[in-house]
Amino acid sequence: MRIAVLEDDEHLGQLMQLWMEAAGHNAHLFTTGQEFMGAVKRDTYDLFMLDWMLPDTSGDKVLEWIREHIGWQVPVLFVTQNDSQEDIVKALEKGADDYMVKPVQPMEMLARLTALGRRVKQEVQEETVIDRSPYQLDLNTHTFSCRGEVIPLTQKEFDLALFMFQNVGRILSRAHILDSVWGRNPEINTRTVDIHISRLRKKLELSAENGWKLSGIYNHGYRLERAYSGADKSSSAEPVSAVTSSGRE
Repeated sequence: MRIAVLEDDEHLGQLMQLWMEAAGHNAHLFTTGQEFMGAVKRDTYDLFMLDWMLPDTSGDKVLEWIREHIGWQVPVLFVTQNDSQEDIVKALEKGADDYMVKPVQPMEMLARLTALGRRVKQEVQEETVIDRSPYQLDLNTHTFSCRGEVIPLTQKEFDLALFMFQNVGRILSRAHILDSVWGRNPEINTRTVDIHISRLRKKLELSAENGWKLSGIYNHGYRLERAYSGADKSSSAEPVSAVTSSGRE
């Protein structure tokens, strides 16, 4: 998972970052609420980890901001010295998904992260064939087809298509896509994402005719979503992230 960590104790934050990265996660550390919220406005993450006591604000206020501006799709784990039952209940009522009291034990922290990630992605993880009519992605054979006809894709194109179809309706930053599909490679930049998105859009013929659109979100990234014609707009659609944008590319 791509995790944003808000922890004002930089030493502890770096230690937790090492634990998470050793377990295969991609952790980004922020030491103030302002720094954290600024990054979250520009970028996207799979999970948020929050401290309660911060130099410029409090964790519960940051949680309120997340639920108001980002939405409820991304889980939040509190990791704090604050062990008051009243504050724990307050955090959970305001939208926290889990709560850990310091000192942090690495195995417990990683187990809680895994449980939260599984809760969010359980449906996707259980699928071996992802059916998003008229498209199908077969995870066993690594093939992508449209109305039964296989569309030749490179491995990276397939991985990118899989990631986008696993996150339908969600705005994904270029950096998030890059980390999730290509991994952390300093030799690859976000321009790679733009090139592959353009190729994928053409190869898959993502258009209103096929019921899908892959849109560039100005100054942010991309979103794959259902394309509905007039009569269909009232029908149920895939959930859309609460992140707002000022325009489209």
